[in-house]
Amino acid sequence: MDREQSGRNLTQQLVHTLGAAIASGRYRVGEGLPSEAHLCEEFGISRSATREAIKMLTAKGLISSRPRQGIRVQPRETWNMFDPDVLGWILRGQPTLEMLKEFLQLRVAIEQEAAALAAEDQDKPKIAAIGAALRRMKEAEEGLGDPVEADIAFHINILKATNNPFYMQLSSFIETALRVSIRFTNRIKGVETASYKNHKRLYDAIDQGNVRAARKASDTMQIEALELIKSELANKVA
Repeated sequence: MDREQSGRNLTQQLVHTLGAAIASGRYRVGEGLPSEAHLCEEFGISRSATREAIKMLTAKGLISSRPRQGIRVQPRETWNMFDPDVLGWILRGQPTLEMLKEFLQLRVAIEQEAAALAAEDQDKPKIAAIGAALRRMKEAEEGLGDPVEADIAFHINILKATNNPFYMQLSSFIETALRVSIRFTNRIKGVETASYKNHKRLYDAIDQGNVRAARKASDTMQIEALELIKSELANKVA
């Protein structure tokens, strides 16, 4: 490994270490992080690698770095929640029910329209990829595969089948959050796999080019999951 590659790896390691620490609440909003000099000493990396890591975390909205103010944690509303790294750090910590609810609210808005676009566009090879993921879901119900991976592939392939670059760019974000939300909602329902029947209804609507049915089938699935989370929140308040 050359020196430049080694420096990039050390930078990435520091980004992930500090990002996870911030997301977990180890460093609170408004609180100062150790100085660049202290970070260099603590993690045993160069000043340039440390400075690059600080720039990357600043770009993700987690921190600010200004002369005479030092490095400070920013309020969560400034964090780039569409950045898979940021979302991953939060979800690997302790995601709240409130956050899962907010994610599902976003899915309702995004995925029903994505399903409608996929049905309208009729990109057969990409629709075939949705069908392949559906078959993996069926196999997972029979214990022959990973149900979460199959479920994620199903939803990601719908985004790809829109042929809309803005929807397609959301794939990493959706995939990261789905890994937590699918397991959580399945656990509430007391099942290990998502409903094959509901997913097949959505796939059939897309495959047949039925825009209205695709939108409705997607909406029904997202609303069901959202209501589960809302019910759990209500139970905690009670």
